[in-house]
Order: sequence, then structure tokens, then C-alpha cells
Amino acid sequence: MERTLSIIKPDAVARGLIGEVVQRLEQNQLNIVAMKMIRMTKRQAQGFYAVHRERPFFDSLTDFMTSGPLVVMVLEGDNVIARYRELMGATNFEEAAEGTIRREFATDIEKNVVHGSDATDTAAFEISYFFNSFEIVK
Repeated sequence: MERTLSIIKPDAVARGLIGEVVQRLEQNQLNIVAMKMIRMTKRQAQGFYAVHRERPFFDSLTDFMTSGPLVVMVLEGDNVIARYRELMGATNFEEAAEGTIRREFATDIEKNVVHGSDATDTAAFEISYFFNSFEIVK
């Protein structure tokens, strides 16, 4: 069993899309084993996105991710990282496949509704950033 982190971003929360995203996860047999709503501070967002610190979009990304509440989840299943990334669609929603979350709901490249880990080592870091072992249902 593999795990990945999923974030429903502030734009999606503000637009009432939590249920829609969760429904799509469940319809695609992506098992939610932990979930909570949080609001990150600027420092927390900077820590989470530290890998992007030198990129030109770092400040705008961390500002956006602290602009409102978000929902963080741990998803579990066979090949869950690749399966969730396929369901999310390309980062640029205009390039995302039809039927993907981003294609249907994103409004720009930053406000693209969801985040998902891109590899097992990234998933381990990202999951531990938001959840302790007691919060994940075994």
C-alpha cells in the first residue's frame, strides 16, 4: 500500500468544492485514511514549499496557500500517487485532460484546486508535515 498527501486548496474550499473533490477520490477508490481542515501561517507554507524557495512564484504561492482554509488528506491504495496525479490533471489546467479535477474546476495555474505528492519520498515528507501517526487510520 502506498500513501500520498492531497490538499484541497483555498480556492476550492472558498468555492464549496470539498465534497466534489472527496466524491471523486472515493469514486476512484482512493481511500482517505486521514483528513482535516487547517489554515497555514506564512511560515508553515514557506516550510512546506521550501523546495521552491528560489523559484519566482514562491511568494505568490505561499501567499495563496495562506489566504484561507484548506483541507489536507492522506490517501492510501495501490499506486495511489500516480492514480491521484492522473485524477488531478496537469498543473496547468489548460493542459489537463478532460474529466480531471483541474480541467473542470481550476481558474488559473496557481488556483488549480488540488495538490498531490509527486513521489514516495515527497509523500512521506508532506504527510509528516501535517499528520502524526495517531491521526492516520490504519
